[in-house]
Amino acid sequence: MTAPAHASALPQVRRVTVDAGGMSLSGLLAEPEHGLARAAVVALHGGGMHAGYFNTRTRPGLSLLELGPALGFTVLALDRPGYGLSAAHAPQGRRVADQAAAVRAALRDLSARWATGAGTLLLAHSFGGKVALAAAADSDEESLLGLDLSGIGHAYQTDQGDVPESVRRGGWRRNWGPLRLYPPDTFRPGGAPVETMPPREEEEAARWPGYFHALAPRVRVPVRLTFAEHEAWWRHDPDALAELTAAFTAAPRFTVEHQPESGHNISLGWTARSYHLRALAFLEECLAVRETEQSQRGGSSKVAE
Repeated sequence: MTAPAHASALPQVRRVTVDAGGMSLSGLLAEPEHGLARAAVVALHGGGMHAGYFNTRTRPGLSLLELGPALGFTVLALDRPGYGLSAAHAPQGRRVADQAAAVRAALRDLSARWATGAGTLLLAHSFGGKVALAAAADSDEESLLGLDLSGIGHAYQTDQGDVPESVRRGGWRRNWGPLRLYPPDTFRPGGAPVETMPPREEEEAARWPGYFHALAPRVRVPVRLTFAEHEAWWRHDPDALAELTAAFTAAPRFTVEHQPESGHNISLGWTARSYHLRALAFLEECLAVRETEQSQRGGSSKVAE
């Protein structure tokens, strides 16, 4: 059987291991085929998933690891601590703060070994968004360009103490939304990038609103947050969005968007490409701001001379 023409154009996706401060994390890496990367994207999956969340092959064009390199970006999708290679060493998982420290170390290892261009965008989903916010809080890394988050908010639609354990662990209505939003192959054996959620992550879920209000004011990079149209975990009504926006007092820019025809697992659905394009457009904007700032600093120096 002859492979489709599309397959020959796909960037090579490699399994890699990165040093996360003494812990080895597995992941999937894809780089631009022509020229050096203009910037990098580090993607963090949600609870009960793995790095393959950002590399769905149910339909051509939906994978972030396919799209990013085609637009000139290195993309690294990490298996967060407690998943993939690190699961054997951290079977209970890691708390948000510990995962954030590991991610910061992984960013440094990435930039030391692969081309990251002008800097890195942290793109994260669901529980990965909690880790990304913690990693960005108080960060002095000049290479961090911004945060692009989905499937994460600050207030649950239902109090976690009132949600039955069976639903917290994997109720499909909350985790997926209407199944028509996903290619049918997603739900065939091996189609969904699902793993068991480590116990420590389940324990941390109820504590998140308090964590959020401590972390958000300390984020000093641009933030873009996307709610799926059929998001069922998080409040995204006008009052909730006003409170959410007000929390990011130090971020130079904070925007909220809604992705039509999508469910919680947005990067696995039919609209994954639309979401990824918007996320990379946000990265382009972050790059433009960085270039403008550098140009102004250079201009000021010349005038002074």
